[in-house]
Amino acid sequence: MTNRFDPDTLIAQASEIAGTDDFGEPAGWREHLALLADGLATEAQLNDLGLEIAVMDIVGPLVNRLRIMQWRRENPDVATTPVARPIFIVGQPRTGTTILFDLLAQDPALRPPLTWEVDAPWPLPQPDTYTTDPRIAQIQANIEMSEQLVPGLLAHHPMGALVGQECVRMSAGQFCSMIFSVQYRLPTYYRWLLHDADHRDAYRYHRMFLQHLQSGMPGIGAPTQWLLKSPAHLWQLEALVAEYPDALIVQTHRDPLNVISSIAALTTHLRRLASDHSDITECAQQSREEIIVGLEHSMKARDSGVLTPGQIVDVQFADFIRDPFATIGGIYEALDREFTPVAEQRMRDFLAAHPGDNGGARYSWSNTGLDAGEVRAQVTGYQERFGVPTEALR
Repeated sequence: MTNRFDPDTLIAQASEIAGTDDFGEPAGWREHLALLADGLATEAQLNDLGLEIAVMDIVGPLVNRLRIMQWRRENPDVATTPVARPIFIVGQPRTGTTILFDLLAQDPALRPPLTWEVDAPWPLPQPDTYTTDPRIAQIQANIEMSEQLVPGLLAHHPMGALVGQECVRMSAGQFCSMIFSVQYRLPTYYRWLLHDADHRDAYRYHRMFLQHLQSGMPGIGAPTQWLLKSPAHLWQLEALVAEYPDALIVQTHRDPLNVISSIAALTTHLRRLASDHSDITECAQQSREEIIVGLEHSMKARDSGVLTPGQIVDVQFADFIRDPFATIGGIYEALDREFTPVAEQRMRDFLAAHPGDNGGARYSWSNTGLDAGEVRAQVTGYQERFGVPTEALR
């Protein structure tokens, strides 16, 4: 049987689609791709549909990378365009990062990368067709097809072509991204990503992606500031700040135990799209390791002094849920931004249209197979440092 995940075959396929074979810098992506491809072939337990989806999840970022690099060669000024004072929302997954991101994105002075732009960044959008670009409908159809294949997927993690997309989708082109280890069972890859990978080039590629999107914005409205989001940044604050020294960071905080059970349930659900063997206890073990390592890394980053005073704002999940607009007002004050009436009204309108359900009954600690006392002992230092209250386990 032909190995569908042979890296050279995937690279050739992407090159044929893009009409170019110059993947540009930064280097290292081929080694990352080889590790990912091996995991998909030998560990992911893919079904027939999952195999096809996984191939597309490699070829797509390769094609996007080729086209981004070609555009940079043809337009060298793109490489000198600054990405000024981007705002990054970070924190453990399932701590309100998505709804906070969506609300802040309603501010006309902030600019999130939209899902359709990230998934299909070339050709660059044109001002006169920006709201009617056919890629919008195609990306939305893909999302809705995923919901049909795995009912309830969008309840676990709302998505849409016209909403902001996470940074892990942009760094996928460097193949050093948590997007893969969430969607697929990849024990070797996720441990490499967590413990051994050098993420600096992934952030360099991330900047290149933003520069590419910026280059298509004249006439559409260049962003005053990028608004960006991914829980994955929590693991790599030092690499983030090395690439974006003037970044402003908003970190959300919540009881890690409910985070672990929630992300384990989401991961289990996501993997059902590609595999018939999605095990919540295995997902919970991965989530536990990732959360504990992420919290430890984030505290070490603060202790190292790489973050300047006032560069990071802390937000308690409980406070945000109780009074989102008081919390947002505090964020704006901390970031020395004006919380305009227009921005606030747009946020209130968005929240009224997307009230959420606070997680419902979609996850339960009892499903994880983890020892609550053992995990609590591992996260107590984090909770004490940031004053994170212990929640009743769901």
